[in-house]
Amino acid sequence: MTTELEAQVGGLRAAQRRLAAAPAAARSAALSRLGQLLGERAAEIATANDADRAEAQESALAPELMARLTLSAAKLAALRDGIGQLSRAPDPIGAVTRKTELDRGLVLTEIKGPIGVLLVVFESRPDAVAQIGSLAIRSANGIILKGGSEARRSNRALGDCLHLALSAAGLPAEAVLMVEERTAVAEILKLDELVDVVIPRGSKTLVHEIKRATRIPVLGHAEGVCHVYIDKDADPEMATRIVLDGKCDYPAACNATEAVLVHQDAVSMLPALGAALRAAGVELRADDRARAHLEGARAATAADWGTEFGALILAVRVVDDLDQAIAHIARYGSAHTDAIVTDDEAAAKRFIAAVDSASVFHNASTRMADGYRYGLGAEVGISTARIHARGPMGVEGLLTGRWVLRGHGQGAGDYGPGKRAFVHRPLPID
Repeated sequence: MTTELEAQVGGLRAAQRRLAAAPAAARSAALSRLGQLLGERAAEIATANDADRAEAQESALAPELMARLTLSAAKLAALRDGIGQLSRAPDPIGAVTRKTELDRGLVLTEIKGPIGVLLVVFESRPDAVAQIGSLAIRSANGIILKGGSEARRSNRALGDCLHLALSAAGLPAEAVLMVEERTAVAEILKLDELVDVVIPRGSKTLVHEIKRATRIPVLGHAEGVCHVYIDKDADPEMATRIVLDGKCDYPAACNATEAVLVHQDAVSMLPALGAALRAAGVELRADDRARAHLEGARAATAADWGTEFGALILAVRVVDDLDQAIAHIARYGSAHTDAIVTDDEAAAKRFIAAVDSASVFHNASTRMADGYRYGLGAEVGISTARIHARGPMGVEGLLTGRWVLRGHGQGAGDYGPGKRAFVHRPLPID
C-alpha cells in the first residue's frame, strides 16, 4: 500500500521531469525571484531564526551548532549573492560535452542532464535550504530537504521562498519537498526506485548510519579535519595570518583549521603564532615539542589528533619534516582540505601531489574551500567521497551525462567484418 509520503516523493519525481523539460529561462527566472524573496522576506526569516535560536539556547545547544544555526544578515547577503551568480550562469541542461560522427549520417552527442531526485540530510544549517534548493533548480533536479529540528522554523521560511520562486516562474513547486521528521527520512531511504542519490551533510556517524539504512547510492559530506602545515621556508607573518583565518574566521565551519603542523626548523615562529591565537581566544593543545614554545598550551592527547573541534580549539604538533607532515595528514585527516605555507615551490608541489584531499592549498587559508568562493554560486556541501564529486559540490556535481544519437535508419547489424566500418571522427562542439 502506497503511503502518503511515498505518493509525495512519486509526485516529486514527476515534477522533476517537468522541471528538466522546462525552458532554461524559466529556471533562471525562478532563481532570480528566489534572490528577491530572500530580500523581501528578510524580516520574516530573521524572526523565524530568532525563535529557533531562543529555543536552542534553552536546550543548551552546543556553541558550534548555535553558530551554524544563526542566520545573520551577512549570511543572507552571501546567499543572495550566490543565488544571483547561479541565476546569471549559463543553463547546464543539454550542454554538449562531446560530439562524434560514428559514420556518415550517424552522429552521437553526449549532453549534460540532471541526476534526478536527491535526498539531502543536513544538521543545524538553515542556509543550506536556500543553497541546495537553488542548485537543484539550476541543475533541474528534484530535491528532498531534511534539516535539523533545531532549525525547523528557519527551514520552513526558506522552503516557502523556494516554493514561491518556482511557482512564480511557472515551474512545479512540488520539485522541492521539505520533511521534518526522522521517521520520514527512514521511510524515504527505502524508496530506491524513486530516489537516485542521498547526500548526508554532517558527522561521520550520520553518514555511516544512512549508508547502513539504504540501497540508494550515498554521496558523503562528512567531517572536516583540516590541517595547515608550516614549512621551514614559510613566511612567519603569512603563516600567522593563514592560521588565524583558518581557525577564527568561522570555527564551526567544516573547512576551519583544526590542526597545525610545524617543521622542527620553524619552531621559532611558534611564540608569536601562539600569542596571536591566545589573543583571539583560541585554546591550544600541543605535543611536547610544540608546548616548549607555546605559553599556556595544554598537553595534547591522542584524541586531539583527527578531531573536528568546531570551536576555538587548535591542535599543534612539531614534525621532523615534510614527509612526517604528509604522513600525519594521511593518518588523521578527513580528506577535506589541507594547506601548506611555504616559499619553497618544490615543497609545495610535493605536498600537493602527496596529500590526497578534496582541496589542497598553497599559501591560503583552509576557509577558502567553499562553493561560493570557488565561483560555483553555492554548494550542496563539501564532498569527502572519491566517486563522482569531490570538494565543494556545485551545479556540476549534480549533473550526469546522457547520450543522443541521430541517424538515418542505421542498425547494429549494418556494421562489422565485411560490412560498414565506424569512423569515430570527433566533431567540433557547436
